[in-house]
Amino acid sequence: MPHYLIRGSYTAEGAKGLIAEGGSGRAAAASSLIESMGGSVESVYFIWGDDDVIAICELPDDASAAAASLAASTSDKIRISVTPLLTPADVDAAAQKASGADYRPPGG
Repeated sequence: MPHYLIRGSYTAEGAKGLIAEGGSGRAAAASSLIESMGGSVESVYFIWGDDDVIAICELPDDASAAAASLAASTSDKIRISVTPLLTPADVDAAAQKASGADYRPPGG
């Protein structure tokens, strides 16, 4: 099953909810959402910087990942971004395809 990095940044209202529920409560809510899309959460970490929380998840496909992002984003309490994670074998396959690609660079 494909893996995804999900990053979230709480709004002020979302941060109030985090304070009220704690990290464990929010991690459980995120796991419930991912499971409802047919996936599982491997890990959740709260961080500081541009993002407030990250999670590594498995989801069946890109549509499921997008659906989870849309569902969370409609709350206006967290901004979500989803990044597909590629295995070394995925990159090997991409490199093999790229080696036979017909591409003319700009000005070439």
